[in-house]
Amino acid sequence: MIQVTMQEVEKNVLQLIQQAIAGEEIVVLSNNLPVVKFSAIKALNGERKPRVPGSAKGLIHMADDFDDPLEDFAEYM
Repeated sequence: MIQVTMQEVEKNVLQLIQQAIAGEEIVVLSNNLPVVKFSAIKALNGERKPRVPGSAKGLIHMADDFDDPLEDFAEYM
């Protein structure tokens, strides 16, 4: 990750964009605080990974009572 100031961005914006496209992450600082991050959009530079069926298995949990009526809506039922 490269950190640059606003002044450096003004002078070298094209070079920083090229570095971001090449895979570098650029963080712009203002008053020593990060305010902007440049990074390449992976879908545009051809590095998109193919989808893998079942890759999220075990990451999502549905409560057993998910479909049960809510007490707050009992008067509407």
